[in-house]
Amino acid sequence: MTGLPIRISQEVAEAVAAGAPVVALESTIFTHGLPRPRNLEVALEAEERLRATGVVPATIGVHAGVPTVGLTTAQIEELSAADGLDKASLRDLPVVAAFGRHGGTTVAATAFLAHRAGVRVFSTGGLGGVHFGASESFDESADLTTLAATPVTVISAGVKSILDIRATLERFETLNIPVIGYRTRRYPGFYITDSGHEIAYRVDTPEEAARVIEARDGLDLPQAVLIANPVAPDKQLPPQELEALLARAWAEADARGIKGNASTPFLLDFIQRDTQGRSLEVNIEVYRGNVRLGGEIATALAAARNEG
Repeated sequence: MTGLPIRISQEVAEAVAAGAPVVALESTIFTHGLPRPRNLEVALEAEERLRATGVVPATIGVHAGVPTVGLTTAQIEELSAADGLDKASLRDLPVVAAFGRHGGTTVAATAFLAHRAGVRVFSTGGLGGVHFGASESFDESADLTTLAATPVTVISAGVKSILDIRATLERFETLNIPVIGYRTRRYPGFYITDSGHEIAYRVDTPEEAARVIEARDGLDLPQAVLIANPVAPDKQLPPQELEALLARAWAEADARGIKGNASTPFLLDFIQRDTQGRSLEVNIEVYRGNVRLGGEIATALAAARNEG
């Protein structure tokens, strides 16, 4: 038997082979995370900004059952406009592929496919993690175990604010996943610059991040390197406002009996409505910053490889 085919665009394949900078981008941000038409605008803008700095974008998703690394503009447009797409995590990939469905890939599936294609850097918005009450519900994101076994570099603004950040950081430690702040040792909380939790390591330049990544690879370690890149303080939601907002969101979810997988989309939608769209603008600003930093780190890695 042969393995399931993964389509890698010619542009991405040639860039990887040449050691040129490449950044993976997930598709759930425009298939599930942002409203139309902003979803398509943000997806295409991310690619354009990377290309403008000499970096090849590799937007990843499942198109008509084919896991694809380097979606075309037409495919991105099609997925952005389609209804009823699957939100494809790693466990869902074989099912979505077998039935020829479209799917937006999560952090877990995107990281897996990027690694399979030889792409070393992946920029996203926020990571999944441990949900509140996980000691009873066992509700943890598949991002955790996937990143423990997938040696990519993931740039994010921390985990989503609705999660148990303290418990998530503990799980990262247990899974031997290094968490490194970019110009900070305060772990960001997605919508806010500082979640209130300190982390052990920081890097101050893309070149320092590249040194850590090269050292991980030199040791042949299997886990991801997480670069925590906080949103600028003047772009964040006011922390006290977010705290009160989350309390209202959880109370509403409890009152409606919303639990499990349904809680995350409900809470994020509640936050967007309650802030009258301001959280959406923070979300987009977070993503832009992570795409920019991902391009800088990919460029530093390519330079280090060429020097070597």
